[in-house]
Amino acid sequence: MAIRTHFCLLAAFVLLLGIAAGCNKKSSDQAATAPGGTIKIGFSGAQTGDVAMYGKPALEGIKMAAEEINAAGGVLGKKIEVIESDNRGDKQEGAAIAQKLISRDNVVAIIGDPTTGISKVVGPIAQKAGVVMLSGGATGPGVVEIGDFVFRDTLLDSVAIPALMDYFIHELKYSRVAVVTSDNNDYSVGMTKTFKDAIKGKKIEVVADETIKDGDKDFSAQVTNIKAKHPDIIFFSGYYTEGALLMKEAQKQGLKAKMFGGDGISSAPFMELGGDAVEGCIAYLGFSPDQAEGITATFVEGFKKRTGQLPEMYAAQGYDAMKMLAEAIKRAGSADPKVFKLQLAKMKNFAGVSGTITIRGNREPLKSPLCLLEVKGGKYVLKKKIPIKMD
Repeated sequence: MAIRTHFCLLAAFVLLLGIAAGCNKKSSDQAATAPGGTIKIGFSGAQTGDVAMYGKPALEGIKMAAEEINAAGGVLGKKIEVIESDNRGDKQEGAAIAQKLISRDNVVAIIGDPTTGISKVVGPIAQKAGVVMLSGGATGPGVVEIGDFVFRDTLLDSVAIPALMDYFIHELKYSRVAVVTSDNNDYSVGMTKTFKDAIKGKKIEVVADETIKDGDKDFSAQVTNIKAKHPDIIFFSGYYTEGALLMKEAQKQGLKAKMFGGDGISSAPFMELGGDAVEGCIAYLGFSPDQAEGITATFVEGFKKRTGQLPEMYAAQGYDAMKMLAEAIKRAGSADPKVFKLQLAKMKNFAGVSGTITIRGNREPLKSPLCLLEVKGGKYVLKKKIPIKMD
């Protein structure tokens, strides 16, 4: 009798454990949809250091979007909480911050990094943890290939550069190009490869092919070699510091060819460092505050009131990244990354302030328009908008 009673009590205890486990799982599953509390979104980017000009405006755009979402009632009855960080543009620090955002701060998504190199460090950490990473700036290859939790909302080099070729050949009449690559920079190496692939079969010849490194100061040898080849333009795939110094050396040596580059040279320090040596240089990117209309005009005005400055691309793409995450969570009815990533993966024709964004089957963004900006009077002004086919 005692044995039978003991067995019954044991069975009842096991049953209660099962019920409790089921209740715990149910409450955990419902936590993302329950009203109240916050949805934590982390930021990965530099607030200090050499690439802070990308990270600082990105964070401002992210916070601006979160405040607008919260003022409108939040998402699923919850407020968005932005968890800030500063990785100083350092890969090791980027990895450490990603681990902290996930394990200690319990974020459901990380926006950033704006750079390709650190995105390729943060991405695997987010993928392993099952947390969404959405970069608002990485344009180089090898980012979304990390896994199905990794996304980006920027205009890709692989989309932008081919779209530029007809304009460069037929309207600007460029046929001879000097290529300069920073070979210790993932973004630069990937962008140069994309450019060389895009000109195959086109009436553009690479007459000089030079390499530098991030942190170099003396570009006299490279410019001497380039000058001897008489290029129409210099294609530079690196960042603004080296780009500005390269053009100052070009001016010193009397090289007339101007620079053409991507969003790496699109920030104000490029003009500040380069002075009149960078006048006439062209950058391509996925956003311009010039000639803004609709929601973009509203964003530009709001950002200017908020910061006293016109927004650059990273601010707009950080803003769009936050809005896209909120929309994906809303559509999914859940802040569980395993659930809302599916909605993010099939987002089509999202009306962002930086343009129309579609996430394709490989989780790569297709985005329009492409903006060409030219340095005039010490600032970038819109030269031309080029539409991108969205199919």
